[in-house]
Amino acid sequence: MKPHSTWMMTAILGFATVASAQMIDTSETRVQTTLEPKLERIGTIKPRCVGEITGQNWSIGCETIDRDFTNWDSYKDYLVPLGIKLIRLQGGWAKTERDRGKYDWRWLDIIINDAHRRGLVILLQTNYGNPIYPGGGSRHLSGGFPTSEEALAAWDKWVEAMAMRYKDRVSNWEMWNEPNNNKAHTPELTADFNIRTAEIIKRVIPHARIAGAVLNSPNYDYTEKWLKRVTSQQKQSLFTWFIYHAYTFNPDEKHYEAVEKLKVLFQQYAPTIKLWQGEAGTQSEFCLGGALSKHPWTELTQAKWQTRRMLGDLGHDVESLVFSMADLDYDRQDGYRLGDMDRYGLVKTDKQYRLLKVKIAYYAVQNLVAIFDDTLQRVPDYPCEVQCEKATACYAYKNKQNGQQMLVFWDKSAVPSDKNDTVSATFTIAKGSFSEPVWVDLITGGIHTIPAKQIVRDGDKVIFKDIPVYDAPVLITEKSLVMK
Repeated sequence: MKPHSTWMMTAILGFATVASAQMIDTSETRVQTTLEPKLERIGTIKPRCVGEITGQNWSIGCETIDRDFTNWDSYKDYLVPLGIKLIRLQGGWAKTERDRGKYDWRWLDIIINDAHRRGLVILLQTNYGNPIYPGGGSRHLSGGFPTSEEALAAWDKWVEAMAMRYKDRVSNWEMWNEPNNNKAHTPELTADFNIRTAEIIKRVIPHARIAGAVLNSPNYDYTEKWLKRVTSQQKQSLFTWFIYHAYTFNPDEKHYEAVEKLKVLFQQYAPTIKLWQGEAGTQSEFCLGGALSKHPWTELTQAKWQTRRMLGDLGHDVESLVFSMADLDYDRQDGYRLGDMDRYGLVKTDKQYRLLKVKIAYYAVQNLVAIFDDTLQRVPDYPCEVQCEKATACYAYKNKQNGQQMLVFWDKSAVPSDKNDTVSATFTIAKGSFSEPVWVDLITGGIHTIPAKQIVRDGDKVIFKDIPVYDAPVLITEKSLVMK
């Protein structure tokens, strides 16, 4: 196929996807909040589909289909318009092998083939256990690794069969999900099981990129013991990434202190392995179960939380996954927990897998993804002084091609609030270079002018005065970077 034909096919597919995602609001006022920055609004961030973005830091969770907690068909048309290319799926041994030695791949074939046609890239996780084998473990979270010789042999065969089947469509693989939820899974046992599984995949797919550990938090002690076990056997080359998950009510509080400690640890033991925050999100309403439950979350606070976590990860040079694309029905876990849906999704679904609405968080993530791609480079020692009554997260970037600058900041002092009260801040930038700066809210996508009276220039120093700050990310950047 000629290059222009490939481009045309991608464009047509992208248009068809957008057209079929009927609930997506594409108007400039698609998100409305009580935020009053008292700055003139001149535009709105324009979303970008997957095919329009060359590279990015993001991935999106499409997990739990293996246990029927979600359904691919309910949200598949909303993935390409979101703009995140890499999706996380779970392999589902127990769903694939219901009778010993017989694999039914039809459910996973449909998803992987469809995702591939849409131009999506897949991260495929190997888990959970399979109770048809004695010592085969459970098909649910925390159920335990397979332990018997028979079950381990069956595991090996399933992993190899899955790698063989998808080797031409899946290059990114992930180990067992949150092994440290189960107390029997010592760091050493997890490392050994990761090595066992990774070696099978590498034998079939030598170029495979594999994520190890997949811990439920950035746990320093567990990580160090995992690293010692892996490096003592000289198996660190098996793993491209080390994945941890990150659930904290305040997405900024203490969390990144632990991440920075992990970075030091990896420099000591395995500097080629990269950190990846592989699962984090919160709910859009009060829910009784799941991580960060029993809190009065709303669609707005979910959107604030998610964007703060994404940009905090980017600011610490960590790859970042949004959990999750659709709401989850954990009630299907064979009575594991009775209750209603868990509302982690960017889109709202019901127990019949019907899509009910697109949430604020979908649009907020869509806005963020449209701006923060691989055309930007983080400036780690950006000479900016912030004067604000609130503790403020602040990160700087520049456009790789033209050097135009971007400052992203938010009030990080507390759990995201359902209010949108702002405080004023002054940003003094020692080597600022802004010709037509604007103030941009990532939740609404609103692009606003900054009045000349609020900008003081002194040589190569730029001072932005009386700038609104609140508990969601906003930007000061060049108009040309956000209004194409």
